[in-house]
Amino acid sequence: MTPITTIHTTTAAASARLSAEQLAHACKALGDPLRLAIVQLLGRGSFGVLELCELFDTKQSSMSHHLKILAQAQLVSSQREGNSIFYRRPLLAGHGLWTQWLSATLVTLDALDDPQNNEVEQRLQRVLANRAAACAEFFARNAEAFKQQQDLIASYDQYGAPLERLIATMDIPTRQALEIGPGEGAFLAALASRFDTVLALDISAPMLQKAQHRIHQQQLDNVSCLLGDSSDIRGSHRHQFDLVVANMVLHHVPAPKTIFTDVARLLTDDGCFLVTDLCRHQQAWARESCGDLWLGFEPDDLTAWAVESGLSEGQSQYLGLRNGFQIQFRLFYRA
Repeated sequence: MTPITTIHTTTAAASARLSAEQLAHACKALGDPLRLAIVQLLGRGSFGVLELCELFDTKQSSMSHHLKILAQAQLVSSQREGNSIFYRRPLLAGHGLWTQWLSATLVTLDALDDPQNNEVEQRLQRVLANRAAACAEFFARNAEAFKQQQDLIASYDQYGAPLERLIATMDIPTRQALEIGPGEGAFLAALASRFDTVLALDISAPMLQKAQHRIHQQQLDNVSCLLGDSSDIRGSHRHQFDLVVANMVLHHVPAPKTIFTDVARLLTDDGCFLVTDLCRHQQAWARESCGDLWLGFEPDDLTAWAVESGLSEGQSQYLGLRNGFQIQFRLFYRA
């Protein structure tokens, strides 16, 4: 037992020294107001270099330099989305000194009240609006071909049955459900059979019309439709939904993390957020062919966004498809 204890102690000491080195490096990297503001902004989501240049009114060469310093200090990470590189905060794992310090630092940054934030916030809303407009334009152009394009990745026929079995076994109240981005409404019948009332919310008028057509065809009298997004109904529907569903939607959303924040405010005290989406992949053609803004998500991303929004993680299931894509079914609770 003694050798093992000695090895463990030595390793822990080495880890502590490494964390101290990281801390010194990170503090130096954060010693610049712009870099501090960049890390603060990345708490809102992932952004490309050109978007960050627009947000901070900075030349690309200067922004790239600052991002390189932050990346070397492990304060930001990057991921490829098709032909573009997006920067984000790193995922925090484990309970080591580095994770504890960085987590506390990010919480502090998120609470800062910077007078310049108002100007950056206005630019941020423009960037997100441009993303949303591009997404809405895609669906307006391709509403008639939506099912055909969606089937290139994952048709509802491929994953609908396990999804419907999942909600049938959920132990939650069944008063009111909300589906964000119902598409053509394939999942609405299953929700309508389980819940007293169902609200279908979509930013695309042509897609919402398709959902309304299905509602009429299937005589789903307890389902209503609303044009808008999750932020539009936070005030009028606070804590009114026992279940909120985002079914194959997040990879189309300009800032996916904000959906978790909105949903946390919309759920009843024991309510559940059901997310069905693609796992991370490298099929860049999905951006052009299917209007995807994001090439799926790491499961840890969804968990982190949920926890930061005050939701707790529940059951998870994964379904592999023959074309190589993988779907994740995730439950998050407002307990």
